[in-house]
Amino acid sequence: MKALVKTAPGFGNLDIQEKEEPAVAKDLVKIEVKYAGICGSDIHTYEGHYKVRFPVTLGHEFSGEVIEVGPNVTEFNVGDRVTSETTFYICGECEYCKSGDYNLCNYRKGLGTQQDGGFANYLIAHKDSVHILPDNVDYRSAAMTEPLACTHHAVTKTNIINGDIVVVMGPGPIGLFTAQVAKSRGAIVLITGLTNDKVRLEKAKELGIDYVVNIQEDNIRELVNSLTDGYGADVVFECSGAVPAAKQGLDLLRKKGQYAQVGIFANPEVQFDLEKIIQKEIRVIGSRSQNSADWEPSLELINNGSVKANSLVTHEFDITQWEEAYKVIKSGEAIKVLLTPVG
Repeated sequence: MKALVKTAPGFGNLDIQEKEEPAVAKDLVKIEVKYAGICGSDIHTYEGHYKVRFPVTLGHEFSGEVIEVGPNVTEFNVGDRVTSETTFYICGECEYCKSGDYNLCNYRKGLGTQQDGGFANYLIAHKDSVHILPDNVDYRSAAMTEPLACTHHAVTKTNIINGDIVVVMGPGPIGLFTAQVAKSRGAIVLITGLTNDKVRLEKAKELGIDYVVNIQEDNIRELVNSLTDGYGADVVFECSGAVPAAKQGLDLLRKKGQYAQVGIFANPEVQFDLEKIIQKEIRVIGSRSQNSADWEPSLELINNGSVKANSLVTHEFDITQWEEAYKVIKSGEAIKVLLTPVG
């Protein structure tokens, strides 16, 4: 089979290789990939800013059909439509694993980073990570369950209540998913972007986000103040991984507001205004990946129409067209790009 493999550190080094089909073992499930989404971390990996095991097939957002199961697997059958969490291995013994927070396990191995992922015809997933698709969730939408689960994880970490003013910084796929999940909790949601984000901001309007703000044209602070009698936003989700957005997010928050960092910075050494955090008693929350508790609720949000995942897809390529996919993402032309296998 053909696979898109990160072969070495640094920029590039992403090649199509001929690899043997993976084989199942006792607790494993073999999945024929239908679609695999390109994540921001895949872009960071391609550009040399994100560490993975080399060589490794990238791709941790995917959907597919079960074609074989290991001898210990009774939960799934050949022909099941599925998606899978990124987690392939955890130690199962640390306090994080025992509490269900295995996304924080120091020994965790993920698909598409330490274990071969979905930019191929087939992959192997652990049975404990696999989820059957509800009836109203198609393969294209299901390939985006992982980023949706990441945003569900972030939103759940905050205490959003009905009527809260929530600002989402960055209208990329993560920001658009975060905005939809926050709206499903009853929040009034503002999403911000730049002039270069025109396609994404228009998509936010199409999705029914309450306020869509180009911060290069409109004054986001004035809008937030007008909606909150000058107090500031209740919750800010920083989803862009951009330092100016992080700083602006802290500025927009009310006293005792909640700031959640969801986006990954290309350079993690970011200077924060700690004085603002102290004086406003801001609660700062980090959100890493997702865990099992986020997956079924995320699939149900797609299933019941609260989240319109399919509408985020603007481009499809096969795995041999990586360079084209990369260009449309970097140009701002794309929102979500899906890859398909090749024979």
